[in-house]
Amino acid sequence: MAHKAVPLGENGATGGYDVRRMQPLVLAAALVAGTPALAESTLTIATVNNGDMVVMQKLSPAFEKAHPDIKLRWVVLEENVLRQRVTTDIATKAGQFDVLTIGNYEVPIWARQNWLEPMDGLPADYDANDLLKTVRDGVSRDGKLYALPFYGESAMTYYRKDLFDKAGLTMPEAPTYDEIKGFAAKLTDKASQTYGICLRGKPGWGENMAYVTSLVNTFGGQWFGEGWKTTIDTPEWKNALTYYTDVLKNYGPPGATSNGFNENLALFASGRCAMWIDSTVAAGLLYDPKQSQVADKVAFAPMPTGSFKGGPTWLWSWNLGIPASSKQKEAAKTFVAWATSKAYVERVAKENGWVAVPPGTRESTYKSPDYQKAAPFAGFVLKAIDSANPNGQTRNPRPYTGAQFVAIPEFQGIGTQVGQTVAATLTGQQTIDAALKAAQSATERTMRQAGYPK
Repeated sequence: MAHKAVPLGENGATGGYDVRRMQPLVLAAALVAGTPALAESTLTIATVNNGDMVVMQKLSPAFEKAHPDIKLRWVVLEENVLRQRVTTDIATKAGQFDVLTIGNYEVPIWARQNWLEPMDGLPADYDANDLLKTVRDGVSRDGKLYALPFYGESAMTYYRKDLFDKAGLTMPEAPTYDEIKGFAAKLTDKASQTYGICLRGKPGWGENMAYVTSLVNTFGGQWFGEGWKTTIDTPEWKNALTYYTDVLKNYGPPGATSNGFNENLALFASGRCAMWIDSTVAAGLLYDPKQSQVADKVAFAPMPTGSFKGGPTWLWSWNLGIPASSKQKEAAKTFVAWATSKAYVERVAKENGWVAVPPGTRESTYKSPDYQKAAPFAGFVLKAIDSANPNGQTRNPRPYTGAQFVAIPEFQGIGTQVGQTVAATLTGQQTIDAALKAAQSATERTMRQAGYPK
């Protein structure tokens, strides 16, 4: 990597020194060290402890070998902690991180604040046009990329075909939530620690509320109505939460409020869940026999529907972005381009097999015969992502976009608080009616303080 040399004397740094007399000393010091007079870059990368990101960290020595002037320092965090840390860092311009793992929720909002470095000047072979359009649009503003997608996802229903066969059950091509509840009741065998259904219960705007928001949508509800009126304490939310708490308490694993994406993935992969409704990214992990005990027993179906069909559908991507506060933007861009490139996908395939490559970002991945052969879910997932409709309308008109989140800056705080209230209904600390009233009141207060409607 070439780095801009800052001449002595810039910003008044020389004081009374003779620059011409200092130059030989600088050169001599560099020769003694055996390196050019260029500073080595150490990039601090904040990422989430999901399986695909762990693979990225394991494969990163190949990047350091190819770029010996760039070293990587990893900060791998649980999802809720990551979101809190990177939001605080970028909002305060603290500059702790050079690369951030962020979602398509944050990217457009932070780009408007000029908090993210535009992804200009990518290598000629990066081929940004190969990125799936729905995912690319989610990390763009005014046609310009502000982060690069590492993996993308919609949502789907995973189920154990062996347990369905044994019970004489057939998963419909388009299941409803009523049908899912019936299956969960018949497939629960607590004596053998096999649970009819696993769902996110861990509180957090991107954990339990990602799933609950999608559930509310298909039950005909929404977060806000016209004029930004808060619509949580409504029959639609009550029906959705009643369903959610009923199936988890009766047919889910114990301690559901401790289970987010990673925990449910582990439960399903170890044979503890008959069904799991969650991100499509889990498919590559569940079908990988090196990571899943049920790789030959898992099947899939679309996400279930409730009383309202055709509403906004789940679309998420984990992306690598560069904060404007980074002092090593070019080195950071070199790494981000490497980790999201076609060549990186091929490296994962070579090291771990095609079934394990990061999904949902590139057309070339889905056109690969090797991927199609290794990943029976490939076509299904591509269709789910391509047809994802996060900007679709809820049953009643709404003033915001987003399927499993609300695309406004305040939602991070609102969703976190409501997520804790929802979790309290699973533990029995609050009734559903009390939880809805508390969530409605807290959200109204936050929106009023934030000046909505704007």
